[in-house]
Amino acid sequence: MNDDARGPFLPLLLLSATVLVWMLFQTTQLISERGNLSKALASQAQPLEQSKKLRGALDSMAASTQRLADSGNASAKLLVDELRKRGITINPNAPAQTAPR
Repeated sequence: MNDDARGPFLPLLLLSATVLVWMLFQTTQLISERGNLSKALASQAQPLEQSKKLRGALDSMAASTQRLADSGNASAKLLVDELRKRGITINPNAPAQTAPR
């Protein structure tokens, strides 16, 4: 049989099979990566919640210190002044921190 007599069927079949295999491979890789990203997000949820609680507690403590300084406590005023020198500002109207669960 002559090579010219075969026609485009076999090359197109091979190309189609290759594209199909490539798409299946990419789909399985994306599904795997999606699962890994979901696990990573879930593993960060608890540390994120803990950091929010710590941040709230620190803001509450700083606000209380600011209120003490405003009422005339010398030690609190010294602490607030030193924090201000280091570029840390305190919002005395910060909401009170609730007890951690």
